[in-house]
Amino acid sequence: MRKLVYYIAVTLDGRIAGPGGEYDFFPTGDEQQTAAYSAWTNTLYPETVPTAYRAAVGLDDTPNRHFDTVLMGLGAYRPALDAGITSPYTHLRQYVVSSTLKADIDPAVTVVPDDPLALVHELKQEDDKLNVWLCGGGKLAGTLLPEIDELVIKSYPVVAGAGIPAFDGAFDPTAFGVAERTAFPNGVTLTRLTRR
Repeated sequence: MRKLVYYIAVTLDGRIAGPGGEYDFFPTGDEQQTAAYSAWTNTLYPETVPTAYRAAVGLDDTPNRHFDTVLMGLGAYRPALDAGITSPYTHLRQYVVSSTLKADIDPAVTVVPDDPLALVHELKQEDDKLNVWLCGGGKLAGTLLPEIDELVIKSYPVVAGAGIPAFDGAFDPTAFGVAERTAFPNGVTLTRLTRR
C-alpha cells in the first residue's frame, strides 16, 4: 500500500510560512553550504523540485525516487499561480484541494473541492510503487493527519513568531518515531519520522 508522506520545511516554532504565506525568511547559510544542502536534498527527493527549476539544478531527466503524486492545498499551490504557472509539477500527478479554485484550471491538475480524506484513501489503494507527497499546507495536513504515514521535516534554525502552522486542525495527539536524521552545516536538520 502506498504511503502519504508530508515533506515540508518548518521553523523552530512549527511554521511552514509567514502570516502572508511568505517563506523567503528561511535561512540558507553561505553559498557553499546552500549548494551542498540543496544538492543533497535534490538528489534524495528530486521530484519535490518544481518543473520550472529542474533543468537549472541538473534534474531534468532524473526519475522520481519516492513520489509520483503530489497533493497540495490552495495556499501551497498559490505561489505557482501567482507566477502564472498552473502546473508546477508536470513530472507528478497533481491534486489541489480547494473549494474555490475552478476545476478546469489546467488539464494536468485535478481540483478536489471536498473530502480530501476520501481522495487519499483512493490514492493509497493504487498499485503504484511510489508514494503520495503531501506538499502542504497546514489546514490540509491537519485534516489528513489520520492518514499521514511519514513526515520528512526540514527544520530551519529560525523562529517565525507567527504564520501558518505545519498542522492546523483539531487536537489529535499522534505519535511518530524518528527513523533517520541528518544535520547540515547551514543549521538545517532533515528528519524522517514514521507513524508509530
